[in-house]
Amino acid sequence: MISYVWSGLVSNTVLARFARNRLAIGAGVAVVAVIAGLTVYFSGASAEPEPVPAGADSGLATASDQAGQSSADATAPPASAPGAATASATAAAKPPATGWVPVDKAAWKAQTDAYNALKTDPVPAGVGNLAEFRADCAYSHSAADDPIVFPGLPGASHMHSFVGNAATKADTTPADLMKFTATSCKPAQDHSAYWVPTLYDAATGKPAETTGFRVYYRTLASTSAGQLPMPTGLRMISGDAKKSQPTPRGAKGQFYCAFYGPGDLDGIARSSNGNWPICGGTATLHFMLQFPDCWDGEHLDSPNHKDHVAYGGNNTCPASHPVKIPALTFDIQYGVKGTTEGYYLSSDKEGRSASSMHGDAFVVWDPATMNSRTKNCLLQRRTCDDFGYQK
Repeated sequence: MISYVWSGLVSNTVLARFARNRLAIGAGVAVVAVIAGLTVYFSGASAEPEPVPAGADSGLATASDQAGQSSADATAPPASAPGAATASATAAAKPPATGWVPVDKAAWKAQTDAYNALKTDPVPAGVGNLAEFRADCAYSHSAADDPIVFPGLPGASHMHSFVGNAATKADTTPADLMKFTATSCKPAQDHSAYWVPTLYDAATGKPAETTGFRVYYRTLASTSAGQLPMPTGLRMISGDAKKSQPTPRGAKGQFYCAFYGPGDLDGIARSSNGNWPICGGTATLHFMLQFPDCWDGEHLDSPNHKDHVAYGGNNTCPASHPVKIPALTFDIQYGVKGTTEGYYLSSDKEGRSASSMHGDAFVVWDPATMNSRTKNCLLQRRTCDDFGYQK
């Protein structure tokens, strides 16, 4: 089961398209869209996804969130460069003080040359046409570290919950992620690190860690023309850690309730401050974050960790960010149902709302696996799971 949530001002045409192009995972289907405060439930066969409308904020962060970045987000990124398109990542020179981390042109050329030369695998019967592959991850560890925003400064960040590479810490580099392969994700060829602010129970102060963390690599466009793989060592952030606004029923960017079957995503009740849903039945709290799908082709990071990537529109990438890369989506599940006291995020303890929810991705895959998944699943527009084609 997978639930997708968009909210905001979306036209009836987009709603109709979404209903027509509902998403399916395996044999079970549960897709819900929240549009302009209305809940609509769809179920049915798999179809190709529609692109995310340009500029849409839906709780899926857009490039416009850059304006709210903290001064910490302008901190220079890690002193590292991308891994080569081989089994071992290359060490890097110290990045410029501006925070722009240049891509290793030779490594990127080697990866794209290998990608272009790669032949697609035969498609077994029964494979769906939802263009995506994924990594299914479990909670790994917590630390007040952030190797993207505060590289080399242990304890300088608010508390984060990490999934993926078990070696991730404040001074982690792409070479580290390639070298240390112990991971809480499947497939094991995904050496990436993913993290979000830790969620706490407001009544007890105890953390509520993720019980499911799926990272989708998808195309947001209706065509896969020009699709390229993710460059090794790309770093990016979705959302705004400094945002502190109420998240009442129907608000953008809030946690929602998800389970098998139709129901009220806003929950059967709300916390006393109105910012958190209380889930009924078998539902538990979920959150979804969408990352950009276009890259400038020049930098693996930028001063605010967003300017080197962008959201495409009308099936194309902007001229400033011409490289079409897989679009990451964090689909995060928490094993809690909500309480009267509600919760708070480590990024905004006092606000006690969900508006500061954000996610970090430090992407390092085995290059051959990244290339084959991108070509077989995204370029061919086929549905893949952790290990390849999904039947």
